[in-house]
Formats: sequence, C-alpha cells, structure tokens
Amino acid sequence: MKIKEMDRGERPREKLLEYGTASLSNAELLAILLRTGTKKRNVKEIAEALLGSAGNSLTTLAGFSPERMSETEGIGMDKAATVAAAMELGKRFVGEGHATDRISITSPKQIFDIMKPVMKGLEHEECWIFYLNRANYIMSKEMISSGGMSATILDAKMIIRKALEKKAHGLILVHNHPSGNPHPGTNDIRQTEALKKAAALLDISLIDHIIVSDDRFYSFSDGE
Repeated sequence: MKIKEMDRGERPREKLLEYGTASLSNAELLAILLRTGTKKRNVKEIAEALLGSAGNSLTTLAGFSPERMSETEGIGMDKAATVAAAMELGKRFVGEGHATDRISITSPKQIFDIMKPVMKGLEHEECWIFYLNRANYIMSKEMISSGGMSATILDAKMIIRKALEKKAHGLILVHNHPSGNPHPGTNDIRQTEALKKAAALLDISLIDHIIVSDDRFYSFSDGE
C-alpha cells in the first residue's frame, strides 16, 4: 500500500505533525528521512527493511556507512547520506550535553560519559586525547587517529608535541573497541606505557587511558 493510500493518522509525516515525534516508531522516523518509496515498496516498508538490516538497533545503524545502507533495496546513496547525516546530528546533540570547558576531571566515568555518544556504534577504532591543565580542567580534546576494526596507530611524539603547544600538564587517552570487549590487549598496554614514559620526560602526566566499548569502559588508572 502506498503511503498516500493510508489513513492520514497512519502516515508518518502527518502523524508527527499531529501527535509529535515521540508518537512515531523508529521505522516511521526513518521513513520521514527517506521521503519516498519505490514501485515495489512504500517508504515505510523500506525504512523497516533498513532498520531490520541493522538488527532493529539504532546503535548498529549509526555505525553503517552510506555504502552499507545502500545494500538495502530502495536505498540509494542520496537516501543513505541523509540517514548518515541524521545519525551524526544525533551524536553531536548528545555530545553537546558535555561541554569540555570548565570541567574538572575526577573520575574516568566523566570521560566515558563525554565520549560514549561519539564512539558508540563505531565499526572502526578511533583514538582521542584530552588535554588538561594543572587543576585537571579540560583544555581541549581531539581525535588523533582513526584505524581499522582492531587497531589504531598511536604517535607518541605527535601527542607530546601538541601537549607542549597547548601547555597541557595532563593527558587522558581514549580509544574504542568495536569488538564489545573493553579490556586492553597487549598492544594497548604497550602503547600506554610508551606514551606514559615519553610524557613523563617532559613533566606531563598521562592521567589515564580509557577504552570505550558501547555501554562499558575500562580505565587503566582504576584497573577496571
């Protein structure tokens, strides 16, 4: 059945305007983004198929590339780009709830709460650095590398150079494990020790290394 043949109260866009966004299912919200269907399926059915390809998980769908989304029949690159943009806006919206200025870091969970919306659902590893002043206030943060599904390359010299430029006194390293297991591997431990020693030579402290894995994290400083 075509969308225009549905009762007005069942059409996603009209339903949103009349009852609000909270009244719509995930598939109906996706249907509004996709806008149009095909001769074979209406837009809501295509949205349901796209969501189904991600196991009905928005977290999983947020990690899909436009190319991966376009594998669903009825999803071209334009529609895939629209969905990818909406997912990124959602991440940034959540992330705005954690302004990085005027925050004194006293626990690894604070960093996890900041980075969870950024890293949740990623299918590749990213490595970020937080630069802190003497009072452990966040001066800035930035992504320093992005790699494959199992590893990122950590350039200790580049990190130290940037820390000196920013006059930072402390660093917190953060990266994610797409596998779902936040516990460190041999390479994580080796790179952490190398960065800690390099930073200490210039009186900069590596305060923590936090590994994020969706809803869990591991802190080197806490050992859990």
